[in-house]
Amino acid sequence: MTQTLERGNEAGALAQSNTIRITLKLFALLSGYLPDGATRNQVELLVPVGSTPISIMSSLRLPIPLCALVIVNGTFVRVADRATRCLVDGDVLAIWPPIAGG
Repeated sequence: MTQTLERGNEAGALAQSNTIRITLKLFALLSGYLPDGATRNQVELLVPVGSTPISIMSSLRLPIPLCALVIVNGTFVRVADRATRCLVDGDVLAIWPPIAGG
């Protein structure tokens, strides 16, 4: 379960030792899946300790096949690691759909 972090309630919310604060950024067509409270293409969320990129994607009902590029703090997360790479407080999770060009 994810919870949008409201300004002014941050200290109390973070006091809960079973949650962490992350920033989620969704790009292109995925930005339509951002929860209420998002500004442009990003939102701060409170998520359970032990959350992974795949658990965040699932909780927001993102279409997993369209989550082509997953990056945490500027580092690519391989598909094989998305279910095991635990997020920590302050992480920035960025997700892009497949990108075409040429």
